[in-house]
Amino acid sequence: MAVIWAQAALWLGLALLASLLSIWLRIATALSEIVVGTIAQLLIGAALGSALLAGDATWIKFLAGAGAILLTFLAGAELDPQVFRKEWKQATAIGLVSFFGPFLGCTAIARWGLGWSPEASWLAGIAMSTTSVAVVYAVMLEFGLNVTNYGKVVLAACFITDLATVAALGLIFAPFTYKTLTFLGVGAIAFFVLPWIVPRFFKRYGGRPSELEAKFLMFTLFGMGALATWADSEAVLPAYLLGMVLAGTVGKDHALIRRLRTLTFGLLTPFYFIRAGSLVSLPALVAAPAAFFVLLIGKMVTKVLGVYPVTRAYGSPKQEGVYTTLLMSTGLTFGTISALFGLGHRIVDQAQYSALVAAVVASAVVPTLIANAFFLPRHLLRGAEKGTSA
Repeated sequence: MAVIWAQAALWLGLALLASLLSIWLRIATALSEIVVGTIAQLLIGAALGSALLAGDATWIKFLAGAGAILLTFLAGAELDPQVFRKEWKQATAIGLVSFFGPFLGCTAIARWGLGWSPEASWLAGIAMSTTSVAVVYAVMLEFGLNVTNYGKVVLAACFITDLATVAALGLIFAPFTYKTLTFLGVGAIAFFVLPWIVPRFFKRYGGRPSELEAKFLMFTLFGMGALATWADSEAVLPAYLLGMVLAGTVGKDHALIRRLRTLTFGLLTPFYFIRAGSLVSLPALVAAPAAFFVLLIGKMVTKVLGVYPVTRAYGSPKQEGVYTTLLMSTGLTFGTISALFGLGHRIVDQAQYSALVAAVVASAVVPTLIANAFFLPRHLLRGAEKGTSA
């Protein structure tokens, strides 16, 4: 147990350092945690050995996975059903072009530019097509944009992109079996029944020190996550859908949301973001940087060429359009999941996997740094402050 406590102290110490860096450098905490994880993996590994920062321990994987699930659920719960119904065309258009541009573009780059096999190229296209709900939501929350209509439309577009990513991964690689049908059937029932059960259950038994609401939500999220994993899908997908269908009830309970954020951002997401950064092998990238740079640039260029014109077509000012485009260029959760799926099923080799993960992680950092440094729509921050104080 001494080793486990030492590891926990180290990881949370890195999270504290990342939080301080985010304050000093005025960047989102999620991004500083990714960068700290990448650098710490190299420095601490060289000084003390790789065991202390190894992200393969079961308990670290659980905390990181739980963080991704709860963060994704909170992102879904932030979606305003009224805003989505009003702006669904814009959100769908941005989300779909955000998927198809890099999916087709990066597949072509991997196949004919890097000489990868057809299967590895398709997987590269899927991994590069993603938009990170985790990063976008963390950035939105950092600046208070999650309470604005603008932020809710961007989060809805993220959902469309990642839904298309999961569908592509399933249709191209994952087998469609009775497990898939079982997951879809149980999920459909849960998505229709829970919006009716949750408000009544919470009204009757909630509001107690035992935090029954949080326990019920985590029970549901982990249960659906287990079913999704059993069906060869991903645990974060039902979490986002559950967040969306419960946005009208759980999303309006601000006290409950604050408690869930404390648990999620205070304990769980540091393990997720730092682990994501630690997966990047800097020596491997230095030895063979071409694939990393080509895939990263390919993703950002195809996202810009696809998303920016759509934002302008729907009347977004130039600055908002660029900011939306850069946020939609981020990737993390589904990108690393897709790369890990490819490695586990021997679709890509270790070198290809390292290039994919590095490009995915870099896409979580580079576009967001550029967006917040040069294109942050500060006029929306005033609306965010009003929404927060209301």
